[in-house]
Amino acid sequence: MTKPHLYHTDCNQLLYLVKHFKQWHVAFKLVPCKHSSRQFSYIVSTVFQTGMVGYPEALTDPSYKSQILTLTYPLIGNYGVPEDEDGEFGLSKWFESSKIHAAALIVGELSENPSHWSSAKSLDQWLREQGIPGLEGVDTRCLTKKIREKGTMLGKLVVEGTSANDVPFDNPDTRNLVKEVSMKVKGTVRITAIDCGIKYNQIRCLCQRGARVTVVPWDYPLDSNEFDGLFISNGPGNPEYCKETVENIRKVACVENPKPVFGICLGHQLLSLVIGAKTYKMKYGNRGHNQPCIHKGTNRCFITSQNHGFAVDPKTLPEDWDVLFTNANDQTSEGIVHNHKPLFSVQFHPEHMAGPTDLVGLFDVFLDTVKDAKEAFVRPRKVLVLGSGGLSIGQAGEFDYSGSQAIKALKEENIQTVLINPNIATVQTSKGLADKVYFLPITPEYVTQVIKNERPDGVLLTFGGQTALNCGVELTKQGVLEKYKVRVLGTPVASIEMTEDRKIFVEKMEEINEHVAPSEAAVAAAERLGYPVLVRSAFALGGLGSGFANNREEMITLVTQAFAHTSQVLVDKSLKGWKEIEYEVVRDAYDNCVTVCNMENIDPLGIHTGESIVVAPSQTLNDYEYNMLRNTAIKVIRHLGIVGECNIQYALNPESEQYYIIEVNARLSRSSALASKATGYPLAYVAAKLGLGIPLPVLKNSVTNSTTANFEPSLDYCVVKVPRWDLSKFLRVSTKIGSSMKSVGEVMAIGRSFEEAFQKALRMVDENCVGFDHTIKPVSEEVCPSVVKSTNRIFVLAAALRAGYTVERLYELTKIDHWFLHKMKNIADHEKLLEAYNQDESAMPPEVMRKAKQLGFSDKQIAQAVQSTELAVRKMRRDWKILPVVKQIDTVAAEWPAYTNYLYLTYHGSESDVVFEQPHVMVIGSGVYRIGSSVEFDWCAVGCIIELRKMGYKTIMVNYNPETVSTDYDMCDRLYFDEISFEVVMDIYEMENPEGIILSMGGQLPNNIAMSLHRQQCRILGTSPEFIDSAENRFKFSRMLDTIGISQPRWKELSDTESAVGFCETVGYPCLVRPSYVLSGAAMNVAYSDTDLEKYLRNAVAVSKERPVVISKFIQEAKEIDVDAVACDGVVIAIAVSEHVENAGVHSGDATLVTPPQDINQKTMERIKMIVHAIGQELQVTGPFNLQLIAKDDQLKVIECNVRVSRSFPFVSKTLGVDLVALATRVILGEEVEAVGLMKGNGIVGVKVPQFSFSRLAGADVVLGVEMTSTGEVACFGENRYEAYLKAMLSTGFKIPKKNILLSIGSFKSELLPTVQTLESLGLLFCNSVCLSVSCQVMAVDWPFEEESDCPNKDKQRNIMDYLEENHFDLVINLSMRNSGGRRLSSFVTKGYRTRRMAIDYSVPLIIDIKCTKLFVQVSCDELPLLTTQQN
Repeated sequence: MTKPHLYHTDCNQLLYLVKHFKQWHVAFKLVPCKHSSRQFSYIVSTVFQTGMVGYPEALTDPSYKSQILTLTYPLIGNYGVPEDEDGEFGLSKWFESSKIHAAALIVGELSENPSHWSSAKSLDQWLREQGIPGLEGVDTRCLTKKIREKGTMLGKLVVEGTSANDVPFDNPDTRNLVKEVSMKVKGTVRITAIDCGIKYNQIRCLCQRGARVTVVPWDYPLDSNEFDGLFISNGPGNPEYCKETVENIRKVACVENPKPVFGICLGHQLLSLVIGAKTYKMKYGNRGHNQPCIHKGTNRCFITSQNHGFAVDPKTLPEDWDVLFTNANDQTSEGIVHNHKPLFSVQFHPEHMAGPTDLVGLFDVFLDTVKDAKEAFVRPRKVLVLGSGGLSIGQAGEFDYSGSQAIKALKEENIQTVLINPNIATVQTSKGLADKVYFLPITPEYVTQVIKNERPDGVLLTFGGQTALNCGVELTKQGVLEKYKVRVLGTPVASIEMTEDRKIFVEKMEEINEHVAPSEAAVAAAERLGYPVLVRSAFALGGLGSGFANNREEMITLVTQAFAHTSQVLVDKSLKGWKEIEYEVVRDAYDNCVTVCNMENIDPLGIHTGESIVVAPSQTLNDYEYNMLRNTAIKVIRHLGIVGECNIQYALNPESEQYYIIEVNARLSRSSALASKATGYPLAYVAAKLGLGIPLPVLKNSVTNSTTANFEPSLDYCVVKVPRWDLSKFLRVSTKIGSSMKSVGEVMAIGRSFEEAFQKALRMVDENCVGFDHTIKPVSEEVCPSVVKSTNRIFVLAAALRAGYTVERLYELTKIDHWFLHKMKNIADHEKLLEAYNQDESAMPPEVMRKAKQLGFSDKQIAQAVQSTELAVRKMRRDWKILPVVKQIDTVAAEWPAYTNYLYLTYHGSESDVVFEQPHVMVIGSGVYRIGSSVEFDWCAVGCIIELRKMGYKTIMVNYNPETVSTDYDMCDRLYFDEISFEVVMDIYEMENPEGIILSMGGQLPNNIAMSLHRQQCRILGTSPEFIDSAENRFKFSRMLDTIGISQPRWKELSDTESAVGFCETVGYPCLVRPSYVLSGAAMNVAYSDTDLEKYLRNAVAVSKERPVVISKFIQEAKEIDVDAVACDGVVIAIAVSEHVENAGVHSGDATLVTPPQDINQKTMERIKMIVHAIGQELQVTGPFNLQLIAKDDQLKVIECNVRVSRSFPFVSKTLGVDLVALATRVILGEEVEAVGLMKGNGIVGVKVPQFSFSRLAGADVVLGVEMTSTGEVACFGENRYEAYLKAMLSTGFKIPKKNILLSIGSFKSELLPTVQTLESLGLLFCNSVCLSVSCQVMAVDWPFEEESDCPNKDKQRNIMDYLEENHFDLVINLSMRNSGGRRLSSFVTKGYRTRRMAIDYSVPLIIDIKCTKLFVQVSCDELPLLTTQQN
């Protein structure tokens, strides 16, 4: 590692430490400076602090007097040091005292370019001014662990040339410099006190006992949701005049389960009137401090203080009430109590001010009763969990993770769980997790049916994203939950509505003097607020229907489209350019509340947080800002009454402390999954427990197993989240990003420096990216101002830095904070330094290589800079002993011993936190969610790990996707949250020396590194990488099929464009261009002409430079068949067959799949089995594999083979009742298993339907082709395919049409005529853009193509748009021209495109495939029972 630096004021120069850190940290001698002219010694013990912000406050804290302070967070000095100035009460605004008290400072990395509006100097300058030495470049985690293990130790810092023995230790026993401060939690119960003339001491008595007291006026309308206990005070006069008070108390006290009530004096009389008793005026009354009162039951007499002229007549008490105290002198009633409810009152004053205190303990009785009542939460016996349905943009795999955690938490409490989720690819819908699973649409109708069947007594609404939340709110409004006595666990629906309804939310924030960005609910509001403005939809997820409007025209367009998705649209003042900050908050039913993680967006406000690069913890907030926003978060969440987990988002002015609250999400979200993985704090698991009424302090920190979960995690690392877009898969889509989400997945990288985590994350998003690369997107003066709005903005920044743009100039263009830009510049500068060694990499000093690794450079990236190879750089690095170390994520920054298996690799460190002793089996996960590789591969990886653990193997998981269940730390024995690349997997392999690696469970990404690992003699379990290559390499695979005599479409390997054109002319267009080693049909296209072909060939070669491209004849009007299988040494032991509804040519991920197949005859099935066996044998498959075939004219042809799990593995496993992943895992590990053969299921039919996200992709054409475009899938079951298909369609948000259908069917007229006549008979009206036939009562609407130059009249063109806008149509059926092909290049915007796009933009259900149209009509005819339910 680099030498630590030592700064010293007197020398005013940089000095270097004598010895390498490793040599002196063993003896643990950290010593103060010795100047050449004088010596001085500090009274020094060595301590650490785990705060992530607040270094100025820590250094000036007198508690650290004469101590060497180690800060565990590795990046220090980011926001500099402000000028000292007076704040409130004349005290320093920024510091804890007038000077630095710490003797010295030790940090991992000191920021040389601090960035903050309040910064006046750097931390380095401040230390120099105050004569305080500081060390950087130290492995502070290692140091912290030593202090933790040995306790606070004496230390000394020695300057070069000075003997450590010359500076004596000074250890005065008389001074205690390490002070442990224990904070007591105050105000855990909420008491509302009715002020009828309240005495301060009554409030004092309540507060001293830990109550948080809210005093309200005598006539305040009471709401039992606002308090845990009600206190009614003393007061003057006749109680009968307080009619309003009596009525208000009656509403909360005379109910079946009232909150505890305690009244004193007048409060006693008022409670008596509430229950129907009578009061009377006494002759004189009782005054004085010595009134004897006898307690009924014990007959003990207490001396009390009294002052009253009215009394309660005990003879008028109702049956359930009794006398509590009686005056020993005049026998008047001195107290009453309910026989079994927590209600009581006394006539005397038990509080102690100017009188006896004999009965002050009644306050303890009251508060104990309140606490008991809170804890007397009736545990549900059966809980319904609502899932999130198919994965879509804005609502992805994070809800599989949160739902799975919730089910685990409920099972631990022995509560029966029922899950509704049609997403068959999820882990939460697997056997062994929930007790029952219903694969049904998450709609009020279906959920009501399940509630009727199952009769749960509790429901969780906050673990299934916006889908579950909206459904739960609707069920509450319809009275379904109340009718069936189903209690909402956790956050009440009222609180959810407060956060979802923008108007109510603003009002609630005003109640506590907090400010939301100014907004109004009218188009005219934009004129008042001033452009640009932000249009936002209520009750929407991922910014759906939102956007920025710069003028009136944009404004009207946005508002019109937003109303298609919601019933409420608001116009907010734009705060573009402000910082966006987010806090994750946890609160229990007892008002214990903590913030678990704070995050900062690198991008300024204006880009949705799901689209932004996010850093945790925040890097550019100072301590005051951090805690200002933290305290606000807690105040807001308490005021809203949220129980469980939520997040709050802020806009923070970068030039001041001004902030606005953007929104609160009263549910688990994408950010909560990220925060859970970033901190190691299992938010969803904790939230589920809190929903059961368990107090937060009772829960254990599951990482340390010793400390409470009522804590705020400390991070000694930096986390960077980067989103992934797949916009290249869509025609005409805008690549501009903004307030509405378009990203399909995200990655999370962990490092000990920002640069390290940042570059890791960029590689995780795209395996073809080497890091912060200036070559990806060139910069020009014209494009740079729009850099902040592009998906490639980071690479434009890299190019800009390379082109000499200054940090200041880039800040002006992007409003990305200077601190982040300086960090990016560090990377760019070091890349230039590396390039200086491109003639001879061996001339590079080891320190330059080490620094590159600490800045997050990969071996491949370094090789690119020095013009060498990855393997050569790897060898050189290893020869120089520049190796990564393994660090733990333990939530406590090493302060407490942790038994965590949650690990990451870093080059900032001198030792690993773990030892490598036991052999493990290593499973490689699926990486980032993208179109084509999503939650289904996570299901496979998790299933593999579970099976391995059942078999007794220790497991290692490598994955970096924060949305997954596989990255849940308790799923495996060791979780490496790091890159899935050859370099990192090899590094882990060499440290762990596992029994072997399983690559076949994570989709395409692990397969892509199979050969590289194999060449390094890694033990690959399952099918040999040589055979994987034979299947992935299109040329080898096609040649193999020819060799073994299996039919395939005619093919040719691409050698040059000329021969490719010749081949296509021979076999005839259309032809399919197929690159090797790609996922979800990337760069795969159907060419219909020479022009198409030439364009596609350029793209295909660019995608896969080193891998061959094959061209084959594209067969039209054929049936496509999917086969999933498991084999052992080439012998196939299980086969599952699915058929596509759509014709071949639609990617299997976008197709509607049916299993068991309904239209394949026995003869064809036998031939399919023969082909599967032959290919399995030829490739010597051990483990899972997948085949795709096409059938036409009684012929079967093989399209491709993947020697890994496929998207359909979870679908066929769950539908047909055989877990193929468990079977494959046993086979891979060499266990003998019984052959299953062809899987036929158990009588039910499953239909898998794709989930598209076109509504979020402005401008994208809704077409299906050979490259995949769906973001998720759902599947439902039925007695036949029609019932299953209808349920599955409803699960994607499809609505059954009740009135008009728009038909636009091009050249399919004759084929669809019977179908249209069937629909007509059902009483549905039609509009058709092309007249069909006189035999059909169809209303024709003429709508000329837009590209016709002699467009007759604009009114007709607007006709259909008007109909769609006015919700005239319930369904649009729009079929592309026959043989047009999914990705046919089009130089013009067709009417078909406009129709499809408008249907999406106005939320009208759309069908675009002829086979699906026919199936839908068949479903409509059958009058299926909509609300039948099948559980798993």
